[in-house]
Amino acid sequence: MQVTQTNADGLKREFKVIISAGQLATKVESRLVEVGRNVRIPGFRPGKVPMGILRKKYGSSVMGEVLESAVNDGAKQAIEEHQLRPALQPKIEITSFTEGSDLEFTVAVETLPEVQLMELSSLVLEKPVAEVADQAIEEALNRIATSREKTDPAAGDHAAESGEVVVIDFLGKVDGVAFDGGKAEGYSLKLGSNTFIPGFEDQLLGAKAGDERVVKVTFPAEYGNSDLAGKDAEFEVKVHEVRQVVPTSLDDELAKGLGLDDLEALKKALREEIERDYAGLSRAHLKRRLLDQLALHHEFAVPQGMVDLEFDAIWKQLEKDKAEGRVDPADEGKSDDDLKAEYRGIAERRVRLGLVLSEVGRKNNIAITQEDLNRAVMNEARRFPGQEHLVFQYYQRNADALNSLRAPIFEEKVIDFILELAKVSDKAVSLDELQQDPDANPASTAAAEEAKPKKRSAKKKAQAEE
Repeated sequence: MQVTQTNADGLKREFKVIISAGQLATKVESRLVEVGRNVRIPGFRPGKVPMGILRKKYGSSVMGEVLESAVNDGAKQAIEEHQLRPALQPKIEITSFTEGSDLEFTVAVETLPEVQLMELSSLVLEKPVAEVADQAIEEALNRIATSREKTDPAAGDHAAESGEVVVIDFLGKVDGVAFDGGKAEGYSLKLGSNTFIPGFEDQLLGAKAGDERVVKVTFPAEYGNSDLAGKDAEFEVKVHEVRQVVPTSLDDELAKGLGLDDLEALKKALREEIERDYAGLSRAHLKRRLLDQLALHHEFAVPQGMVDLEFDAIWKQLEKDKAEGRVDPADEGKSDDDLKAEYRGIAERRVRLGLVLSEVGRKNNIAITQEDLNRAVMNEARRFPGQEHLVFQYYQRNADALNSLRAPIFEEKVIDFILELAKVSDKAVSLDELQQDPDANPASTAAAEEAKPKKRSAKKKAQAEE
């Protein structure tokens, strides 16, 4: 086998590989001998089939096997001889081959860059932290009480007020035509909850049991269904009943209904839960600032093949967002070329940061243990109360799904490792500051792993997945 490097441009390497016809013939004959030991052909004992018959019957398929093996071996030899670390699978192209002649092919490979890590202990970071105020506990208690409140039927002539519930049938129409999702019967709507289209609930104030009303509204321009966005609609509404809310007392009975001993135990549990939420937000901000610093201190060429894959995923999400009527306001008015340049920059940053984190993990022998995987599966299961066993079964039976947990686990372990070395100090902030999206801060362009809004633009999703 003859391997010759034909190109070395930055991270790109290209080789020409020649495997002689004699080597191929030897491999084919050796493989045919192996086949002949096991095949059964009428008139011949196993292992006694003439080579001519084996070649005629199996020669074509064996040649295919040999060629595939030879190409793989050639690519492997080229990479190992030059001590390369491929970023992606090599691209192989057969340039010349006919049976009885030499096999010639090229191997194009993009390598991982040498990453010179900064002195991680020199990192200085501030972690924003906020105290859990008593008001936050009270608000959480009130939300629980509201979720468990009951209603009693109001008197027949009682006019519905804000905060009360109306039980209604409704049928929505646009231009006189009913639309999907615009019909319901026996629906309980709490007036003032702002769960319906703006203006809908206000037009039912004062309604009484037995009333029929036509509610006229305009769907918001940013409404999720593009077929309805910005359009005028009329709803035929029949009020069956008005129900008055019976307030839930904030007492020990409320706590016992939730499986806790008393109200104080409930308050303690709520405080701990809110503290965990705040801690998650603090870590998100700290991680974003860490990524910013790592990006600032590491500048090196990145494999464009990896950037292409990352960009394609981001652009695909952007196109999906557009189709669903979700466009980042910052992107409005920009040409596709401008957007592609911007998003490609995001993709390149993500790849570079990924390589930095990977190098930190490699040099410091950071590995994922079975315990790490078990903990991750457990965390996933907690997201689906009552269906935990189904989640466990899913990961037990799906190796790809289990392996998909490895990358985020590895990233978090590397982040933890760096934070242990860095100089991190707490900075007291208000809750409003803690809840701000760091992407909105001009001083910070990195993003954390949490994607707080349910619907985010492609840019936000791309930044959030760094």
